[in-house]
Amino acid sequence: MQRKNYIFSILFLSLWGAVFAQETDDIGTETVTVVKPYSPTVSDAFKIKSAPNLNDSIVLQKKNIDYSIFSVPVASTFTPAKGKASKVKRTPPPTLYNSYASVGLGNYNNALVELYTSREFNRGEDLLDFGLNHHSSRGAIETTPLDADFYNTKFDASYAKKDRDMDWGASVGLQHQLYNWYGIENGAFDEATVAGIDETQNYFNAQAKAHLNLEDSYFKSGKVLLRRFWDTTKSGENRVVLEPSVELPITEELVTINAKLDFVNGNFKNASLNNTLNDGEINYSQFQVGINPSLLVLRDDLTLNLGANFVYGLDTENSDSNFYIYPAITASYRLVDETVIAYGGIEGQLEQNSYYDFVQDNPYVSPTLDIQPTDKQYEGHVGIKGQLMSNVGYNIKGSYTAENRKPLFFLNPQNLFRTDDKGYYYGNSFQVFYDDVKTLGIFGELNIDVNRNFTLGVNAEFFDYDTETDNPAWNLPSIKGSVFMDYQINKQWYLGANLFYVGEREDLMAQAIQNATPSEFPATIVTLDSFFDANAHAGYRFNEQLSIFVKASNIANNNYQRWANFRVQGFQALAGVSYKFDF
Repeated sequence: MQRKNYIFSILFLSLWGAVFAQETDDIGTETVTVVKPYSPTVSDAFKIKSAPNLNDSIVLQKKNIDYSIFSVPVASTFTPAKGKASKVKRTPPPTLYNSYASVGLGNYNNALVELYTSREFNRGEDLLDFGLNHHSSRGAIETTPLDADFYNTKFDASYAKKDRDMDWGASVGLQHQLYNWYGIENGAFDEATVAGIDETQNYFNAQAKAHLNLEDSYFKSGKVLLRRFWDTTKSGENRVVLEPSVELPITEELVTINAKLDFVNGNFKNASLNNTLNDGEINYSQFQVGINPSLLVLRDDLTLNLGANFVYGLDTENSDSNFYIYPAITASYRLVDETVIAYGGIEGQLEQNSYYDFVQDNPYVSPTLDIQPTDKQYEGHVGIKGQLMSNVGYNIKGSYTAENRKPLFFLNPQNLFRTDDKGYYYGNSFQVFYDDVKTLGIFGELNIDVNRNFTLGVNAEFFDYDTETDNPAWNLPSIKGSVFMDYQINKQWYLGANLFYVGEREDLMAQAIQNATPSEFPATIVTLDSFFDANAHAGYRFNEQLSIFVKASNIANNNYQRWANFRVQGFQALAGVSYKFDF
């Protein structure tokens, strides 16, 4: 009995403790289900102790079958071939030659010669190049009694060296150009006067260049140009240009500082043709020092270049100086991947003009020029470019430019009071006229890659000029355009063509008179007709080394005037041969 009371007391206390615990701290309830996988034992399996007897009328008795094989030997000559792994046919790399020569001859006694050779040293780290180019013509033009010959010969030699963190190089160049002031129409002067005209001008150029590029350095690059340019009228010019560049990374952006020192000075032994007397010479000397800091900002689709151009210009000949500040801001934004890219900017600079540059633009200038720099206050432009399709690219741009002292070419007055050694005072040479010009321009371009061997392109430009003097923008067209095509027909044949168009231009013909200013000279504005010029070339490659070519120029045989009274040659054809070799 005591034992039962003891057990009952223990059960009561346990239940009371559980109830008390639930009242003080309810931890909830949880059901736990324990699943044990079934594990059969051998004793659970059983087997049939005896096979059942089949007592059926359809059960057939098995029959014993005896069989044997009758072997007959068969002669065979078949021998299986051993398997071979298939190989991928590799295209052999093109053979590279270090030298090239090309010679061509055509009508008007046109001649074209090109020679080039390149040598590598120290496993390609050092490179030495030589090049020679010559183009000449000795053909007459029917509309003028003077010779219209020209020569242009140029020789270049350069050396370059590349290291892991640096590359540098230097080059020297020599050039000889011959042009004639042939801009006199038949019948303008009598035979005796024409016979006494020495219309030949020779230009000579000698220059040296050097460059240096560094990696992992704040000083990134530097360029140097030294040039001496002169002619047979004892005119001469010196030019020195130094351009260092520094890059400074600031946080995630890049700051670039470009500097420039530009010095040009020269001398013309003859006075301007606006003077009836050749009683003096023209000296000029211009020095510029400029600095162009810029900040490059790169984001996902945005490229922004924020900068300015600070330039100090000094006219040492006239003891005149000025300080200029120009904007230098450009930006581009990718609107739709490569399909639409918007871009724009506003930039300005002080452009250094020189006798050499004017001759390259117009070789018929007289050696009596006024050399001044051009103050390009700003050029603002905005446009879009991209791809209409994977093989069609486009570019559309609008611009507005303001320039002070923009150089324009127009004819020198006919000045028969002069007796200079060279015959450039018969109204057959050009002078430089400086005017303040504002230009509104629109440009459009379309390029089509029909396939990897066939490309087409077309572009056009439209201009509207506003001059400070209210004169026409001399010899500047209001429209220009061109079309070009290149086609690699097959491995041997190739051809190309281009067509360009230049709109009407205006020039001034004047007659010098004594004791009068140039504005008082009798003058007439003339309009030069617009013109097309079509050119084509084709070639055939016999092998990797030897090929022949033919070129045709002015296919329409249009004797247009590129400059007033300076007509071009008619249809021109030239054929030649090119050869590559190792030297």
